[in-house]
Amino acid sequence: MAGGWWAKAQVAGMLLALLGWVSSCVTTFVPLWKNLNLDLNELEVWNMGLWQVCITQEEGVVECQAHGSFLALPTELRISRLLMCLSNGLGLLGCLLTALGLEGWRTCEDKPGRKRQLLLAGGAALGVAGITTLVPVSWVAYKTVLDFWDETVPDIVPRWEFGEATFLGWFAGAFLAAGGLLLACSARSVRTATPPAPACRQAPAVRALAGGHHLHPKNADLVI
Repeated sequence: MAGGWWAKAQVAGMLLALLGWVSSCVTTFVPLWKNLNLDLNELEVWNMGLWQVCITQEEGVVECQAHGSFLALPTELRISRLLMCLSNGLGLLGCLLTALGLEGWRTCEDKPGRKRQLLLAGGAALGVAGITTLVPVSWVAYKTVLDFWDETVPDIVPRWEFGEATFLGWFAGAFLAAGGLLLACSARSVRTATPPAPACRQAPAVRALAGGHHLHPKNADLVI
């Protein structure tokens, strides 16, 4: 029962990790971190991401333009670029390591200790990937809230709001962290193979004595 439960935990952790990694990659590259609706022209919706800004018009036409300079970006967007790319790399590394450490794979079957190490390393990498996803998304969301309620900006100036990528990033970070935690905890199910102890062989006379068979005094000299 315990082995089956840990095997299910490994499968669930792997699925969560893969879902979180894919969602984190999508969050990194989609231009939906911030949305802006212009009061003067409600037919246009501005969307900002880490790499470009897009304008969606009523006819469905989307025009995107890449950010001019990395150094010209706000601090939160510059750091978010680096952290999200790091998260994608760590997520991929964690998925590969834990895949090799799963009990269903034939790799390292003769080295259960190595499989345990792979699961622990992969779970740790996925956990760090989840953190490096949650930090930039939460930071950008925090700055968006501060700018939205900034009293020094006139009310007629449009304000940026949360985009869909913000919520997707939160889910991605949670999935990565939960998947890494499950996979790391399931490492305890990997059993270390121990060689069987050699059987003790006894002399026939000793086995006979242990079994309750008494030797006749006349045959004692023959046994000796």
